Amino acid sequence: MTSPVDAPTSQPELRRAIGLPLLVLYGLGITIGAGIYVLIGAAADQAGMFAPSAFLFAAFVMAFSALSFAEFSGRIPQAAGEAVYVEAAFNWNWLTLVTGLLIVFSATVAGSAISLGSAGYVAVLLPLPQPVIVSVIIISMGLIAAKGIRESVMFAGILTVIEIIGLLLIIGAGFLKDPTMLLDISASIPSMGDSAAMVGVLSASLIAFFAFIGFDDVVNLVEETKNPTKTMPWAIIISLVAVTVIYFLVVYVAVRAVPIPDLVASEAPVGLLFERLTGMSPLAITVIAIVATMNGVVIEIIMAARVVYGLGRKGRLPDWLCRVNPTTQTPLNATVLITISMLAAALFVPLDDLVEWTSKIILFVFALVNLALLIVKWRADPAPEGIFTVWAIVPLIGLVTCLFLLFAPYFVV
Repeated sequence: MTSPVDAPTSQPELRRAIGLPLLVLYGLGITIGAGIYVLIGAAADQAGMFAPSAFLFAAFVMAFSALSFAEFSGRIPQAAGEAVYVEAAFNWNWLTLVTGLLIVFSATVAGSAISLGSAGYVAVLLPLPQPVIVSVIIISMGLIAAKGIRESVMFAGILTVIEIIGLLLIIGAGFLKDPTMLLDISASIPSMGDSAAMVGVLSASLIAFFAFIGFDDVVNLVEETKNPTKTMPWAIIISLVAVTVIYFLVVYVAVRAVPIPDLVASEAPVGLLFERLTGMSPLAITVIAIVATMNGVVIEIIMAARVVYGLGRKGRLPDWLCRVNPTTQTPLNATVLITISMLAAALFVPLDDLVEWTSKIILFVFALVNLALLIVKWRADPAPEGIFTVWAIVPLIGLVTCLFLLFAPYFVV
């Protein structure tokens, strides 16, 4: 049912300016920037040499949910994707609002955590107090996000290319230093009978899942995407596949090239990995890590602001949050709100526990989205002609795998 706030108005609207290449780079940027430069040590601490398998398992869980998101992006091409998808199935205003706010909360925590990781890399070059570095990073990224969608996504896309090049350099250096690595990849996958290893992989999968958060965020740019019905599903699938391959290879090289305790103890694990592999100063890779993490911050701000905008447009939040600036054609009020919230969280909130809770929140939201698509399909709601669709078994598996990853670490011994 269309609410009054969904009806066309004379107010400025979001600008459709993003094609498939930029959308894929956006998906890669928010995903890669959200974790791999910061979480390698944490995953290795839980799973040891089997840490690469944790990333594979997290990707497997993500895959079914990704396909559910791909269908929903065609059925309901609106910002605040997860919230409006849940509303389509349940039509409970409170659940729509809660879902959207959970996404905003997780994006704020993720952006804050990434900014702290970025500050760790920046401090290697500029020994300034952490609060100063964090403040400069978040405020400057907020200004870029407010500038305009094409400009901000183009900026993020350039940073994404740089960070991918950095990761590919590490992968290449690892295999050049030890060509036998390629033959031993199967050793990174634990035996099903090794219960201790499986517990470690499951525990690390929750951490690895945080590093995959982002592919789903592209749906929140659907109102700014050219030909979204065709473009959005491809962007989601390409982003997830590319990130999975990169993550697995980087983590595999890391646990093979650097002792686990060293990875765990390092505040800049990617820089340490580069130094150990090449014998060169980690300066170049440190700069790339700064680029990657700053990229993660700007994209989290863009995404969260679109969710707030979408909730405002649906009437679930005050309408001043869905106003679009006529000059920048961006939701400026929402962008300012998210930037301030992220800065406050980074400066004043202990984020260690919140990062793990963010993964749990996203898993819960993904489970809701999969359940929502199951309900929509069970009701046989007609899908618009020509959109990407999946069989009902896909959201069912997505629901089960999300719940499994969410609760299995508490029961597997």
